[in-house]
Amino acid sequence: MRENYDRRMQALMDEIEREGRRPRLLLHCCCAPCSTAVLQRLSRCFDITCYYYNPNIDTAEEHALRAKELRGFIAGSGLASEAVVVPYDPESYYRAVRGLEKEREGGARCEVCFRLRLDNAAHYAREQGYDYFTTTLTISPLKDAALLNRLGEEAAAETGAVFLNSDFKKRGGYLLSTQLSRSYGIYRQDYCGCVFSKLERERAKKTAQPPEG
Repeated sequence: MRENYDRRMQALMDEIEREGRRPRLLLHCCCAPCSTAVLQRLSRCFDITCYYYNPNIDTAEEHALRAKELRGFIAGSGLASEAVVVPYDPESYYRAVRGLEKEREGGARCEVCFRLRLDNAAHYAREQGYDYFTTTLTISPLKDAALLNRLGEEAAAETGAVFLNSDFKKRGGYLLSTQLSRSYGIYRQDYCGCVFSKLERERAKKTAQPPEG
């Protein structure tokens, strides 16, 4: 039987509200669009800091653009207290996925990438004394929530941080994120972030084009 991570998270949030607590949460954010619905849902229970650590992004320009959009959304919505933007360090990503360059999107390379980012967030959450940490990544219909939650729990066990299980795509989360992105005029990228996902998306576009003549 599959774990219902959304139900687990909601039960915890209900408990927090009954107790009148407002814990500090470090939210690893991959981009502004994925953060919109997640922040809207979590902000009623948590004081949130957005943590932008994404060395997988293919260029410094794209990395900076996504960080700018995240900061702009936070400023406009007031749903988080701040955004911590970790300097762009693509070499850490390429070292981690060395030998996995030809893996399919969603396969072993992505798992290594998720682990890298969640481990980093867990260490920061522990060092800075956050009550919980989690990630926006589970809002994507293309990402395996069970895998992400397992990696988050492993990172928590290694660091002593506390991971908040989630499946943000549930309750219409992904659809809401697209609606909020349009409402706030947020740039919405059409690839995950890494050069490999970008190339795969470009190949798919070419394949979908009708032949000329």
